Amino acid sequence: MNALAATNRNFRNAARILGLDSKIEKSLMIPFREIKVECTIPKDDGTLVSYVGFRVQHDNARGPMKGGIRYHPEVEPDEVNALAQLMTWKTAVADIPYGGAKGGIGCNPKDLTTSELERLTRVFTQKIHDLIGVHTDVPAPDMGTSAQTMAWILDEYSKFHGHSPAIVTGKPLDLGGSLGREAATGRGVVYATEVLLAEHGKSVQDMSFAIQGFGNVGSWVAKLLHKRGAKIVAASDVTGAIKNPNGIDIPALLKHKEETGILSSFSGGSAMDANELLVHECDVLIPCALGGVLNRENASGVKAKFIVEAANHPTDPEADEILSNKGVVILPDIYANAGGVTVSYFEWVQVSATRKRSLSFRLRSKVKMVS
Repeated sequence: MNALAATNRNFRNAARILGLDSKIEKSLMIPFREIKVECTIPKDDGTLVSYVGFRVQHDNARGPMKGGIRYHPEVEPDEVNALAQLMTWKTAVADIPYGGAKGGIGCNPKDLTTSELERLTRVFTQKIHDLIGVHTDVPAPDMGTSAQTMAWILDEYSKFHGHSPAIVTGKPLDLGGSLGREAATGRGVVYATEVLLAEHGKSVQDMSFAIQGFGNVGSWVAKLLHKRGAKIVAASDVTGAIKNPNGIDIPALLKHKEETGILSSFSGGSAMDANELLVHECDVLIPCALGGVLNRENASGVKAKFIVEAANHPTDPEADEILSNKGVVILPDIYANAGGVTVSYFEWVQVSATRKRSLSFRLRSKVKMVS
């Protein structure tokens, strides 16, 4: 199912349960603003290439709009719209004074050099700088972007508006970033998983886990679960998947991936089809990659008793119904992966407060000089 259609369907179900007025329901589904820009850059060989960038600002009723920027080939308007809507619900569930937004560029960052990525990021920022702001819309890293991407956005935005460290979160520490931001989403997933299992009289040490997606979120989830004594029996990323019924040595796997870049060649497990991981024998399945991976085609084959949605909208509504009928407990993404935006809020507040103190000090100094 289309990402936006799936998100809207879930929201309509929630609206019915909450008894929302139809006018409120409709207004909450319509985004505040949708932005589409053409980003043309010279490649390192001198040729020109163009990519389409998006920023959807969904809702600002509770505060500045907040959401990541992702670089991925599958970035398109409906997906960005759905993710922006999910950010509105996520910040509300986490009780953070933000609204929701999301952005991205339809590209494969692995096909671009560092200098090409910098040029692309700067051109994108030039196109949207007057529509984002410290108290309007605050971007953050997402799939395919990083602290370095945020540093480029900060620098480019500051050319137009002066030094504005609070314009993005997920920045490098030297630019006002927050300790723990890189691990925050994965750490939040682990905390949420522990609470979920405790409510069912279990602990992570009792359970076996399969982790789909081994990027920033998935690798941190695996690392932190392993430290807590959990048995991770399967893991996958874009290069393939591995399994080990006795448990994967996660530190060794992380080292192997760092050295080779290929997860499936790890000697501490057997290679498997990446799609098989979703229906692999385990107690807890944690999808940490793209949306819509659990659908009506594979939901009936899921063997996990619990699903923790570390990715955004990984479960289609049809799959949700099938899994619920099977008795599978699903922890929704707008709660499970809210750790990232929570620490982003801390970073934003700290940087904003520092900026205000600096401006106040300079103002007082000027007043004293005049007097």
